[in-house]
Amino acid sequence: MKYIIGADIGTSGTKAIAFSHEGKILEVAYRAYEPVPALAEYHELDPELLFRAFVDGVEEVVGKLKNAELTGISFSSAMHSLMLVDASGVPLTNLITWADLRSREQADRLKRSPEAAEIYKLSGTPIHPMSPLSKIIWFREQSSELFAKAAKFISIKEFIIYKISGKYLVDYSLASATGLFDIYKLQWNPVALEIAGINVEQLSEAVTTTHIEKAKVGKLETEIVLGASDGCLANLGSSAVRNGDVSVTIGTSGAVRMVSDSPKYDEKARIFNYVLTPELFVSGGPINNGGVLLKWYNENVLEKDVDDSGDFDDFVKAAAAIEPGCDGLVFLPYVQGERAPVWDANAKGVFFGIKAAHKQAHFMRSIIEGICFSLLDVSLSLEETLGEIKNVYASGGFTKSPAWVQILSDILGKKIQITDTADASSIGAAMLAMFATGAVTSVEETTGFLSVQKAYVPDLTHKNIYQKNFVTYRSLYTKLKDEF
Repeated sequence: MKYIIGADIGTSGTKAIAFSHEGKILEVAYRAYEPVPALAEYHELDPELLFRAFVDGVEEVVGKLKNAELTGISFSSAMHSLMLVDASGVPLTNLITWADLRSREQADRLKRSPEAAEIYKLSGTPIHPMSPLSKIIWFREQSSELFAKAAKFISIKEFIIYKISGKYLVDYSLASATGLFDIYKLQWNPVALEIAGINVEQLSEAVTTTHIEKAKVGKLETEIVLGASDGCLANLGSSAVRNGDVSVTIGTSGAVRMVSDSPKYDEKARIFNYVLTPELFVSGGPINNGGVLLKWYNENVLEKDVDDSGDFDDFVKAAAAIEPGCDGLVFLPYVQGERAPVWDANAKGVFFGIKAAHKQAHFMRSIIEGICFSLLDVSLSLEETLGEIKNVYASGGFTKSPAWVQILSDILGKKIQITDTADASSIGAAMLAMFATGAVTSVEETTGFLSVQKAYVPDLTHKNIYQKNFVTYRSLYTKLKDEF
């Protein structure tokens, strides 16, 4: 039996999934990790720890499948990470993740610059502190010694690939999330590089997501497929690869993504455009505030100890006992600032409409509804730019909670389909590798490996209730943004 490993390098853990050439999940390994203690608004990870997590996960899976043949490893990873390395490839910094906001001043200044519109149009990435472009400017201005020592500015995936192949390579998908890449010419943008103060030799070679290299993982010699970003691969791994298909993900953060055959420019700069293949683009919007808000409320408000399993059954159960609409309580979930559709790192969270009758569970449900309102807001931006959403496929940890998926279905007013795997990004990486190696003839063909496990149909009565609260939700940010 032959199999491929899809490795997903995430913000809270790394997962390795063995996927057979017949489309079956054979084994799964997971390694969790914690952020490095850092200053407020900083979010860093130890890159060597993440590399070890990747190697350990691969070795565990391979060790359990001694009678099967590994044909390759394909990569998914979180977007927007940045680390500086010296000429020998040794890290000069920790890995700075998408959640790090230290470069908000640089991002705000760039947003107001004459080049802002062109940077967004060519890169497909809204200007925000998450962007490696903003982070590099921060290093140039605030940590000039480290900036001067840096031979390369890379992501965590590039670091791992360098460690196992000896080459600095980045796929078009991750490159298109940096703010430094021209998604039309599929090359680094010289204007963005000049703004950052770096040259093209300080970046990895940009290659297709189906690019194949020889590598050595521990003692294992194999081929690797560069793969793509977790967001793009979530669409592939949940079957959302046709016109009108949307992938909705809620894990620590969240996102809504839609495929198209070309980049779709949004004059309001609300959505991103990332490359999956030169013929297939993924447009959408990420939100900062997904499942992390449940953990935040449990730990900071309820003062409960929470593990990293992502299991919030008790939270969702308590929330589900409250009627839709929370008796008028509306939550603006911008606790960690927000990306799409407002792209405002200064935004704050707000509970609005508090009454004496509201209990703990009302606040808990309003948090879940607020997260779903945020995804509705992104969805409406997508429909305005790309056209009607026809099919919604969900993935991520929240799919383990039927009540939560039903709330999202009611708020979107759309049927939500759950495929037979919640590990969409890892599976998407393996599927992309099957296309890269010729096991299938097209990206679309890989969807035949997946089947819909469950579907949630919206309750239109609830939708009408939510619509009233959504009007309030939208007005909160509009009226309060200058106060943030």
